[in-house]
Amino acid sequence: MSNIPLRGVNGVSYPVRLTTFLSRLMYDQTQENCTNWLQWERIYLQTVVIASRLPVICFSLMLMSLLQPATAVFTPQHSVGAQVLKSGAPNASTPLLECLQVSPPVLSPDACQQTLMVHTFGLSYGMPFVADYAPPACDFNRVTINFTVTSAGRQFDRLGHAWFNDTEIFRTSTAEPTQNGIIWTYTKDMSSYLSLFKEPQKLIFDLGNLIDDTYTGSWYTTLTANYFTGDDVGPANIILPVSAQKSSSDQPSQFVVPEVPAVAALTLPQNIKKAVFTISASGQAAEEFWWANVLSTDTNVFGNGTTLYGYSPFREVQLYIDDSLAGVVWPFPVIFTGGIVPGFWRPIVGIDAFDLLEDEIDITPFLPVLCDGTEHSFEIRVAGIDNAVNGSARLSSTVGSNWVVSGKIFIWSDVVGSITKGTTPVISAPDPNLDALSHVDRAENGTVKALDYSVTATRTFSLSSNVETSEGSKLVTWSQDLQFWLNGQLTNGGNDQSTSQSTIGNATSSHGYSRSYDYPLWVISSYNVLPDTNFTIDAKMGRGKYVQQLGSLAFPTEVQTFDFASHRAPLAFIGSQSNNWQNGTAHYLGAPALKKSFGSGSTEQLLSLDGVVDLNASGIDLYRRHIVAANDSITYDQEFIDDSSQVTQATITQASQEETRLFAESSIKGMLGRGPF
Repeated sequence: MSNIPLRGVNGVSYPVRLTTFLSRLMYDQTQENCTNWLQWERIYLQTVVIASRLPVICFSLMLMSLLQPATAVFTPQHSVGAQVLKSGAPNASTPLLECLQVSPPVLSPDACQQTLMVHTFGLSYGMPFVADYAPPACDFNRVTINFTVTSAGRQFDRLGHAWFNDTEIFRTSTAEPTQNGIIWTYTKDMSSYLSLFKEPQKLIFDLGNLIDDTYTGSWYTTLTANYFTGDDVGPANIILPVSAQKSSSDQPSQFVVPEVPAVAALTLPQNIKKAVFTISASGQAAEEFWWANVLSTDTNVFGNGTTLYGYSPFREVQLYIDDSLAGVVWPFPVIFTGGIVPGFWRPIVGIDAFDLLEDEIDITPFLPVLCDGTEHSFEIRVAGIDNAVNGSARLSSTVGSNWVVSGKIFIWSDVVGSITKGTTPVISAPDPNLDALSHVDRAENGTVKALDYSVTATRTFSLSSNVETSEGSKLVTWSQDLQFWLNGQLTNGGNDQSTSQSTIGNATSSHGYSRSYDYPLWVISSYNVLPDTNFTIDAKMGRGKYVQQLGSLAFPTEVQTFDFASHRAPLAFIGSQSNNWQNGTAHYLGAPALKKSFGSGSTEQLLSLDGVVDLNASGIDLYRRHIVAANDSITYDQEFIDDSSQVTQATITQASQEETRLFAESSIKGMLGRGPF
């Protein structure tokens, strides 16, 4: 049954693992009504038929919202304290559009709470929120944060960072507001940063924003922390930042590469038994749509009037310790809420848009070197591909502008007075196997009809050493195995692009950790410049993030942070399996003379989270959600929690057509990463 492909509301075939998701959804709906085995057998045989009809039901709901523009409304209980709501602020008497990142519920019981920030980010570039943080007077071993934002007017998506001194603890981005206003709330487990929350800190929250006659939306934000006692997730007791060290000037400490080298020199404690390096990296500006770039030899194929960015659609984020490669990250392609077509992402934002997750590298094999009491360098680099016309390819030493990066080292200390020793790490880091090919199809008159291009990459990497601590000597290892492929085409003078790609990887550590992942992505987009300087963009997309994680390094698994509080007690899970898929269609009309733009779109998302008990057995269903949105409306929403509780919602409420269609004015290049302006 799981091998029969189902199709979504936007004509996208579901991956096999999501076919299973839908089939199980139908199973849960019908099983409780079965009175005997014969009845159940008949229903079982009909499961695939029923499941295949489900997207049609969703599509009907979407058509209703398209014919009468709608918005899912939410009357907020959010308070912005003593702030005075200025022009462009959400109207307190008007229901706000609730935006959301589809995520499993996070354990955050009511306990000891404090407000960390109540602040409006208006004209805020270079002016972050700064305040002193003091830990609460209560016992706790777990922490969550709740970030709530409201905004109204016209505004781009913006990148935000929260810092404790020079250590980045949270990276997020914003949804694009409506005229009447939007609201979202995101809850994140922060228990990995327990050692920081236990001590006084300088809190710096940076959310750069622009306010003028065109872009009128400010961000009204509230950040709270919830402290409680729960299962111990084994957090590090020391966290060291690898950042630009600007907190003393009340500024955030991110590096911006390649303009500035992302390098820091640190002296580590000598009594360490485990160390993990984490990297936060986000492509911005000319690198925001790195996954849609072309080969550097083809950036001018369609002439100077059509911008194409180079270094290929492949990126590798690298960690160097004392100029030796210590591990790599092949990043997940985050798409922000202004990306491709904004109509995709309201009210459902893209995967990870509200919580830009970090990647982990186990650097424990380096401890015999790092614990010598001297200074060592840590550097984060970003590479693409340099190619030649003959098809040869190698990693580039730079990329376009720019990537916002920071890092940190999570340290688990050994007993006081001990000194970690051992053997020099053995590093196996052969150059990646790269193929980068392109073909230009020309008409008889020499004009370019099409540019076809493809990229494949594979890499293996491993570290090992014998580490001696107070617990004895043992072999510690870190290994990675990665694959990437992409096929792309540009036609119609560069106006039309189709790209299909996938990043597949596996990382393992001798600390009982493994992580396997697959990041499929395909996008079809087309723009058209009209005679009156208006322009249109039409697009379709399908994307996924599939991750199985066993054990943990710096951050707990999703099972460890899952909210079992209202349901059955958690089992002895050894890991988690999450499957996340989005697909959609969207349209955009830009009217520069009016300083406005108009859009429509529909997006479908399916998310499942399973607890892994045994590698030889199926996962235990913990959370599943199937949600559909069209034109600022949630038209279908079905949610299963903990394999036993079902919450079903289907909300269709009317709003004005103007409210539904307005977006912030942007440019073709700003939304697609290519184009004439």
